[in-house]
Amino acid sequence: MKILKRILLISLLLIIAYALFYVWRAFPIISGYGAKNMCSCVMLAQRNAEDVIKNELGKFPLHLGSFSVNFNDSSTTGTVFGLAKRKAIYRKGLGCTLIAEMDEEDLRNQKINIPAPPRVNQDTVAWPTGNLIMDSINESTKHETLEAVLETAFAEPGPKKLRRTRAVIVVHNGKIIAERYAPGFTTESKLIGWSMTKSITNALVGILVKQGKLDVNEPAPVGEWKNDDRNRITLNDLMHASSGLKWEENYSGPSGATNMLFKKKAMGTYAADVPLANEPGKVFYYSSGTTNIISRIVRDAIGDQNYYQFPYTELFYKIGMFNTTLEPDASGTFVGSSYSFGTARDWARFGLLYLNDGVWNGERILPEGWVKYTTTPARGADRGQYGAQFWLNAGAPGKPELRYYPSVPTDLYWADGFEGQNVFILPSKKLVVVKLSLSQGNYLDDNEFLAKIINALPNSQTSIENQEY
Repeated sequence: MKILKRILLISLLLIIAYALFYVWRAFPIISGYGAKNMCSCVMLAQRNAEDVIKNELGKFPLHLGSFSVNFNDSSTTGTVFGLAKRKAIYRKGLGCTLIAEMDEEDLRNQKINIPAPPRVNQDTVAWPTGNLIMDSINESTKHETLEAVLETAFAEPGPKKLRRTRAVIVVHNGKIIAERYAPGFTTESKLIGWSMTKSITNALVGILVKQGKLDVNEPAPVGEWKNDDRNRITLNDLMHASSGLKWEENYSGPSGATNMLFKKKAMGTYAADVPLANEPGKVFYYSSGTTNIISRIVRDAIGDQNYYQFPYTELFYKIGMFNTTLEPDASGTFVGSSYSFGTARDWARFGLLYLNDGVWNGERILPEGWVKYTTTPARGADRGQYGAQFWLNAGAPGKPELRYYPSVPTDLYWADGFEGQNVFILPSKKLVVVKLSLSQGNYLDDNEFLAKIINALPNSQTSIENQEY
């Protein structure tokens, strides 16, 4: 009996020790996630704090946290049962940053050259650069079908598994043919892109390639890799998430991804400090760490003097994305994997840039051939469904039936973000569709959603029951 009691006691102590170890690792992630997102939603997106707590932070395990807003110093704070206190601060032009591995005073004292927004009233400028919508919708568009699609997109099928669509825009032939917002959201609402930010990172790399400052086929310019086997990793391998680096993209608990986003000062440096697990360029593995390495490379290629202006002057302001913000980590590098906020119309403009092969109003913003490069499948992807920081509907080589959306043409590609953020780009139909959501459990059937939109287009002869492309 004594031996049995000792075994039970030791087992109990081990369980308690593991629980404490897990709490020590997990609680700062919960409080950090909540503080950062509360800050961005309230300070940057001008949302109500109670609404954010109920919706963005109302699901387990986030609801275990307590989150508060301090408008006096433009900050938010999160704790879990009074433990693991984390703080995020808002800075105009930069959005919100989670304080990590540094003092708050040092973060606030960072010297950052923030670009001035254009002095343009977009309401007086025609779409797509502006917001002035001309009444010139094609009469053969099936408006009743489109309205039915929007009704489904914004419907809530159940009280527990929430879809929570917040914005949908359908752009055909460069014109907005459908647009709707959930109550409380408007054309001016800034909504998070999450991993759609990866596709913005793609554009920044493309611009630097056009300027001759980066070459995707050269070894990735990462100083820590110069003298080991990681020096074989090319920028192209990083762009296609085929670096071979050891990484854990898991958001259900402490992992490489969650530690990076919610505990680390310099996310790209943290992600770069991992060993190789596979031969570079051979195995696809979706990785936010990879994208933040790219983001650090972008910063190094530009130089700090022009870094914070670059995305705005070279991309956003040129195509009318006046209401989009990239947010940096505590080291000052944009979190290229995850942290961007923009209006639905700004996201639609971004999609149009790619639909138009990187050209805007006659100016080539992305280099010639960049969109083709972007939509080239990653080597090692089991179904050929990932390009350069965009998802593809191509299916495996020679097997188009293995595509994500079987009722949608194979040339579809899209930016994709957590909880239902999408910019769908479909060249064969001259179509861009933006859908922004806070879906938790009952996601919209995007295959049916897109197929019905296509069916509503002028001269469409397709049906979702029998489509061939």
